Amino acid sequence: MAPTYTPTDAYPTPTSYTQRETEEVLLKHLPLPGNDNTKLPSLELQKTKHMQWLVRNLAQGFPARYISQDASQPWLMFWTLQAFSVLGVSLDPGNKQRAIDTILAWQHSDGGFGGGPGQAAHLLPTYAAVCALAVAGRPGPRGGWDQIDRVKMAQFFMSLKQPDGSFLVAHHAEVDMRGIYCLLVVATLLDLMTPELVDGTAEFVRSCQTYEGGFASASQPYFGEDGSLLKSPRPPLGEAHGGYTFCALASWVLLQPMSDEKLDKINETNLLRWLVQMQGVEIELGGFKGRTNKLVDGCYSWWVGGAFALLEAIHGHHHSSPPHGEEKHEDSDDGWIDMDESLLNRDALQEYILLAGQHPVGGLRDKPPKSADAYHTLYCLAGLSAAQHRVFPSEKKFQELHSGWKGTDEPTRKKVFSEALCWQEDESGSKFVGGKANRVNASHPLFNLTVTHSSAIMRYFYGQ
Repeated sequence: MAPTYTPTDAYPTPTSYTQRETEEVLLKHLPLPGNDNTKLPSLELQKTKHMQWLVRNLAQGFPARYISQDASQPWLMFWTLQAFSVLGVSLDPGNKQRAIDTILAWQHSDGGFGGGPGQAAHLLPTYAAVCALAVAGRPGPRGGWDQIDRVKMAQFFMSLKQPDGSFLVAHHAEVDMRGIYCLLVVATLLDLMTPELVDGTAEFVRSCQTYEGGFASASQPYFGEDGSLLKSPRPPLGEAHGGYTFCALASWVLLQPMSDEKLDKINETNLLRWLVQMQGVEIELGGFKGRTNKLVDGCYSWWVGGAFALLEAIHGHHHSSPPHGEEKHEDSDDGWIDMDESLLNRDALQEYILLAGQHPVGGLRDKPPKSADAYHTLYCLAGLSAAQHRVFPSEKKFQELHSGWKGTDEPTRKKVFSEALCWQEDESGSKFVGGKANRVNASHPLFNLTVTHSSAIMRYFYGQ
């Protein structure tokens, strides 16, 4: 029996027409009566095709249409390098050095990284550049890590700080939740987190949660929840969005080591309901959409699908664990089972990526019949990783990292380091639709790097 189309309540609109067209296209990718099964995509991850597609972009350069992405050069590099990492492919030393040299050319003389050589520093390409260096870089001369000007980076970050705890994405620019996330990731990786840097930031992040449960790019402008006038006006509240929600949720987790225990909490119930509602129904192949009443899109496999691990971490955060070292995460799978089977359909998400997300000539995409691009290639693969693997913050690993700290006893640094790196894979919880040959590497839910790359760069900068 074929899945049913989304009802229009006898009042079709331009949006419902587009939804119907999308559903008709997606139905052709299912093994249903009337479809030519010889032309249907298989539940096989075409790793070789995707690798060849990535190699062409890296070796020959991107197609001419990417000229519009001139200010996103660090992102093109990160999407490519991290896609290789998720596929389990490592660059040879020569190409790694080419990547390092290229990335360092984007570093701004006043701190941070721009979107290309000579371009203004901006938080988003700064994240992409540093994460690309986490993949390809190393310590030492020309290794990239020691060439990051961390002093100027910290000054650049503070120059963007706003009175309400938020950050501009660049000088003379706007406040954006994505910029806050990018700053916090870089500050965590490079050992730049300080109380001064993040003062008020958790409160700002919390203020961006909408009535739906997801998060917007920024928050209510003038008034607090009690009706009092805020000291500094905030940007207006927008619509709950998958990308902003992931960035807000990851930021919230990254801020936990720095946050006051008395800090008001986010509304986890509304957030969970919103995340669940973003997964498409059968006729949408179980893909994720980024906003209410929008179309499914492969990139939200990560931005929304990857957010479930973050929410699980908040719900079962080890600071609320039972005393005496009891293992809240590892001794009981109850929370994971609920999150897994009842709320996130991991099988359906993998099927969407495998059946609809793969382009026949290589690379991954939003949905058919669109072309593959670097952005969707990484985030579809990262979403596949999130659906295949359970990566969670282990209390046992946290204690090992915390007790094994080397050097001066600095509680805040130690806590930031230990909480960021205590995530580990529960191999017993892996699920591989289409067989184990489809396995991709696990991604760190906070950074979208492999756990190995996250650990290597943090251990270096924290002296561990």
